[in-house]
Amino acid sequence: MTTTPTGTITPPLSLEDCAPLAARALRPGTVSEQVPAVRLRRAKKAYTTRFLAERLDADAEGYRLLAGEAVRPAAGDVVLARVVQLGQHRRLEGPGSRRQVLFAGDEILVSYGHRYAPDQFEAEVPEDLRPVHLVAAGGLAGVVTGQHARMDDATVLEPVGLLTDDRGVVTLGRLAPERLRGDVPAVPRGQLPAGRPTVIAVLGTSMNSGKSTALACLVRGLASAGLTVAAGKATGTGAGGDPRLFADAGASTVLDFTDFGLPSTFRLDHGRVRSLLVSLVDALTAAGPDVIVVEIADGVYQAETARLLADPLFRSVVDRVVFAAGDALGATSGVHLLETAGIDVAAVSGVLTSSPLAVREATEAVTVPVLPTYGLVEAESATSLLPR
Repeated sequence: MTTTPTGTITPPLSLEDCAPLAARALRPGTVSEQVPAVRLRRAKKAYTTRFLAERLDADAEGYRLLAGEAVRPAAGDVVLARVVQLGQHRRLEGPGSRRQVLFAGDEILVSYGHRYAPDQFEAEVPEDLRPVHLVAAGGLAGVVTGQHARMDDATVLEPVGLLTDDRGVVTLGRLAPERLRGDVPAVPRGQLPAGRPTVIAVLGTSMNSGKSTALACLVRGLASAGLTVAAGKATGTGAGGDPRLFADAGASTVLDFTDFGLPSTFRLDHGRVRSLLVSLVDALTAAGPDVIVVEIADGVYQAETARLLADPLFRSVVDRVVFAAGDALGATSGVHLLETAGIDVAAVSGVLTSSPLAVREATEAVTVPVLPTYGLVEAESATSLLPR
């Protein structure tokens, strides 16, 4: 790892990334060929590869494709792939979040990545350049290992090759504007990071429990109260919808894990997850907001989230939590789990607040306020969640 004077590090490169491109091309089982600039410009780019797209717009010369049976892709590697068969995802979210219609035969630039989505797909990065699936519209390539019954089969992709330049395989981490901190110790509550604004995290029972909507409404309410609010998404799967929702709600600065070069955070080791949380809060703090609001994706039982919540670091960085749930039982269980872990739960919100009956049930079962999601746009409601 390369450490900078400020204590940040550049994401570590694999051994293959560090090897000279010419040497890699000569390895048995690998083939390297130059890719014409016009071909790269013509390829449809995914949201996950937006920082690469900026570079290609300026200069698409000098890139090559690495293929062959000995190539081992990794999460974050950029791959040029061909659409073989359309399935669940028939549109690809572009760098500016426009949904591009896909056709069989299209060539697309996406990133390898693992996917965790109980309502959609579970997927993993394969060990070779076998056919893969488009497992997220934001541009994630992986092999589906499980899917929800409501999902159509995933769109099938044929990898043409990993994109390389004179430094090796092009990775999202190398192109990202933000860097992960490398000096993140386990510390007592309130000592990390120093001088930060109030930090509120939004968690939930699962995906689609109303976390992103609740966060956006909270941003709106705090901004309506005259506060400067920065927003972030610490974990999840790369897509532009939530960051743009937060910006539309009035967040002055918005960042997420993709700005740190991560296509998703599923199967990310715990050290990098905790570094990501601190690095995200640090980067948002640098923008000078009064309040930071951060979404933790998926549910409290998701492996990476569960480990993060059990880490004392979480309580050091996050002051309070808003918990989004789909029903009263989920709210009761979630609040109990968080409070048992020593986490300060400010309120329950989310999908359950669409139902007056569910609100009544939850209100009788939990000891914290149950606040309607869209009521959080009111300044009084939003500011009531700030620490006193």
